[in-house]
Amino acid sequence: MDDYRVLADGVAADIAAGRLRPGDRLPPLRRFARDRRIASSTAARVYRELGRRGLTVGEVGRGTYVRTAAPRAEAALAEPAEARIDLELNFPVLPEHPALLAKSLERLVRPDALAAALQPVGPAGTAAARQVAAAHLVRADWAPDPGQLLFAGNGRQAVAAAIAALVPAGERLGVEALTYPVVKSIAARLGVTLVPLAMDEYGLTPAAVRAAAPLRAVYLQPALHNPLGITMPGPRRRELVEAARELGLRIVEDAIYGFLRPDLPPLAALAPERTVVIDSLSKRLAPGLSLGFLTTPEALTRELAAALRSGTWTASRFALEAATGWMADGTAAALEEAKRSDAAERQRIVAERLGGFRIRADPQAYHCWWDLPEPWRADTFVAAAARRGIAVTPAGAFAVGTGHAPNAVRLALASPPLDALAEALDVLAGLARGVPEDSGPVE
Repeated sequence: MDDYRVLADGVAADIAAGRLRPGDRLPPLRRFARDRRIASSTAARVYRELGRRGLTVGEVGRGTYVRTAAPRAEAALAEPAEARIDLELNFPVLPEHPALLAKSLERLVRPDALAAALQPVGPAGTAAARQVAAAHLVRADWAPDPGQLLFAGNGRQAVAAAIAALVPAGERLGVEALTYPVVKSIAARLGVTLVPLAMDEYGLTPAAVRAAAPLRAVYLQPALHNPLGITMPGPRRRELVEAARELGLRIVEDAIYGFLRPDLPPLAALAPERTVVIDSLSKRLAPGLSLGFLTTPEALTRELAAALRSGTWTASRFALEAATGWMADGTAAALEEAKRSDAAERQRIVAERLGGFRIRADPQAYHCWWDLPEPWRADTFVAAAARRGIAVTPAGAFAVGTGHAPNAVRLALASPPLDALAEALDVLAGLARGVPEDSGPVE
């Protein structure tokens, strides 16, 4: 029966109407069941359904709280609530950027240019787009081959196409034990089994990759890892590539944040024959500017192009033409340089306001990982922060499998103005120095 979904719809309606506010605690499971004259098992299904929708956080028995944001898999479509400080979603758009982007778009309003931009385009885009994008995606001593560059609608679609092409349904994909949450939903839709792989302070461990064999591929983020914010050093990169070669594994490298570290080449510089590099414009320029890139091994280019076509994940011609112009005229490079400075300043504020706590992050990252002090638990800290108008993400959102998630939260630093970020971090620091019992509702 679907009665539990009807009950979940009722609670969801209360949340949407404001009758239940961010940070409010739901009744204990037994009381919820008693008040509605339902079985405890049905009540448990209601609470699980609310968590699945992204409306609540916590665990039955320890407290279930109303969340502060839309479900994470649809996070890019959600607008942050005006009355809160969003440290949950990363929207790196600086105030001067829209004007720069608008100026560069003027060329597309000419009838001839617009007519071309309205035509369909395949996964390989156009020759001009490939040349310009290949030059723009250069990192350190690595440059992609224009002939092995494909385009997707956005970064998530590029990830989905790579997984679909490399890992058949029912097969196993290795991922970092803490990973980008959307990968979990992509794998579920494709029927791919995710295998969590152990990490240390340097990132994914080669020993974990070897122990998990057989795998068809590995998905990882060696630069500015989301959520941990760490960057894998050179020796570990070489060890990991060696393990992948020994096992015959393909590598899907998510380089969405890699532009913040242009001094570091991707793993494709070490293993071009087995590495698919995923990139996009969402962080480089703005979340609403959708264009994804796949730099492919020569032997896999056709297979990945077929996956893009079959999944209807190809880019639109208009987005491709707009992005080509921004990359060709230097607009994209200027915006990216500004964001590197902005990210470094935000990390400086984190170091200043959260000094003394266990914070992990690359100094150029737009997010950081906070190992919470005792006796805090991640779910209760998230709820306490929500009651103060601040949205943060618990570690459980990034965990793969059924293992215990760390007592930690990720702070996304890109969205609020600098003064609002500093104020929010001060509030969170004060909260963390207290105890959960003292973090009751704030009027």
